[in-house]
Amino acid sequence: MRIGLTYDLRVEYLAAGYGEEETAEFDRPDTIDALENALRGLGYETDRIGTAKRLIERLGRGDRWDLVFNIAEGLHGGAARESQVPAILDVYEIPYTFSDPLLMGVCLHKDLTKLVVRDAGVPTPDSALVHRPEDIAGVRLPFPAFAKPVAEGTGKGIGPGSKIRDQEALDRVCRGLLKQFRQPVLVETFLPGREFTVGLLGTGPAATVLGTLEIVLLQAAEPDAYSYVNKEKCEELVEYRPVWASRDEEVRRAEEVALAAWRALGCRDGGRIDLRSDAAGQPSFIECNPLAGLHPFHSDLPMIATAVGMPYQTLIGRIVDSARSRVC
Repeated sequence: MRIGLTYDLRVEYLAAGYGEEETAEFDRPDTIDALENALRGLGYETDRIGTAKRLIERLGRGDRWDLVFNIAEGLHGGAARESQVPAILDVYEIPYTFSDPLLMGVCLHKDLTKLVVRDAGVPTPDSALVHRPEDIAGVRLPFPAFAKPVAEGTGKGIGPGSKIRDQEALDRVCRGLLKQFRQPVLVETFLPGREFTVGLLGTGPAATVLGTLEIVLLQAAEPDAYSYVNKEKCEELVEYRPVWASRDEEVRRAEEVALAAWRALGCRDGGRIDLRSDAAGQPSFIECNPLAGLHPFHSDLPMIATAVGMPYQTLIGRIVDSARSRVC
């Protein structure tokens, strides 16, 4: 079986003049090396394709693959940027790993994600969407609140000022985010409890919880949020604590919420759900990552796999097996 690999390399975009923050979601070369080695170790033939534009070029030359392992994030296209490679592959009827274009767009737009999971009965913090400065006065949420760009990842736009304690701060922070990111701002009720990221594998009824990490901010970290800086310097600022539902009722509830959200959204093959608990220890859905990072040592999903004793190659194999089940 011949598997193509689609991805965006951060070093290539930096060399082209893009900035550190706008390329934060893209992959390192050693991630692609590890992924390719895992696939080859599983007996697959691999072919590095690269970005969406390179995929289009290769398809134009007549190249085809039995399956594409897609981790391309995209740069342009707003909330649809992660949908680009899946949409192209759908046109050519080439199967691929992870979710379809519709789901990728819904999950990148955090307000739409919340609408879907809330309608399915999954708990998620109350929220408001600020499209323009005039909308700020209409936000009717208790303080403290929390503000972030509606369609960014890797903690972009999140920092010490994201936790908002009064109307003046809400106005200032929302105006700043609107200007910087040129997209709506999601304002949510702030949840002061524990933070979890739950790894999931599979699709629909076959989906299962892989395991859970608790995100513990260390003393030197930016407070109250898994921010851009905390993620960029995670080795120094964050402890990723493996936790088990069999020993912790709050973790068990978090995993139940995560699995319900995963199935309600229709996510496929593998990814993560992020949650945070309220003051009473009740976990709520925060956001979904259907295109999770796959660096074997620094990305959350492989870290969860390691914590539960699953080798990296096995994790990649489970993802491919799930995708292949849609083809066979």
